[in-house]
Amino acid sequence: MTSVCPLAQEKVWFDKPKYDLAEKKYYERLAKGAPTQNGNPLNSLAGEVAKARQHIKNSLQCIDDIANMTSPSAVIEVSNRLNSLEKENTDLKQKVGELTALLAKLEIRVKDLEKGNKSVGLQAVTPNSTVASQAVAKAAHAGSQASANVKTAGSQAKSQPAKQDDDDDGVDLFASESEEEDEEANKIKEQRLAEYAAKKSKKPALIAKSSIILDVKPWDDETDMKEMEKRVRQIEADGLLWGASKLVPLAYGIHKLQINCVVEDDKISIDWLQETIEEIEDYVQSVDIAAFNKI
Repeated sequence: MTSVCPLAQEKVWFDKPKYDLAEKKYYERLAKGAPTQNGNPLNSLAGEVAKARQHIKNSLQCIDDIANMTSPSAVIEVSNRLNSLEKENTDLKQKVGELTALLAKLEIRVKDLEKGNKSVGLQAVTPNSTVASQAVAKAAHAGSQASANVKTAGSQAKSQPAKQDDDDDGVDLFASESEEEDEEANKIKEQRLAEYAAKKSKKPALIAKSSIILDVKPWDDETDMKEMEKRVRQIEADGLLWGASKLVPLAYGIHKLQINCVVEDDKISIDWLQETIEEIEDYVQSVDIAAFNKI
């Protein structure tokens, strides 16, 4: 008892690590064993419940589809389609029957035509001899009748007096009328030709003309441009017509006279016109052609 008492009064637990290790192993076994024993039955049960729910949902969907198909509107639509199909079927059968009847009629007609052609060919071959004999007889009869007509016409011609023939030869009314008509036609033709020639001669002949713009340059800025224009317009000739004019500035206060004129090509020469204007030496230095157009 003396040896035990000190141990009982000892406050230090020397074997505590052993107990901790045993406790640890115990709880580890509990933690590992809980999902294997309790998890699998729960998962399998939840899966079965989900499968049952999906099956019920699918069955309800099928029932809804069947209900929709058996609704009054769906039944009416299906019946309408069936009626239209039956009508189309009957129409097709009727048309096929009509076509078969037409084909049968065509076959019968073709056979009849073939038989008719054969019979016509036989008839055309056999009566050739009879037709030829009939043609010969008709030709002989016509020849005899023609000869008889010629004889009667000759006897009648001989019986007429020769005096009548002379009188008829002397009178030719139709020939005289035709000659008069020809003369009148020639007169009308000559008259129309003369009128056409007179009308053509009255038409005025086309006259070739040209429109020219001349640049008339003075000597300096002190040149009287109005007097120069006046002297230029005093140039007159048959086929020359002066037009509008204006002053165009050059440089240093000097202006040039730009004047328009129309000339007849057959009567007025451009060189002659330039030379004539340049002869006004007191005012004109030079003359140039700014524009030249045919009219």
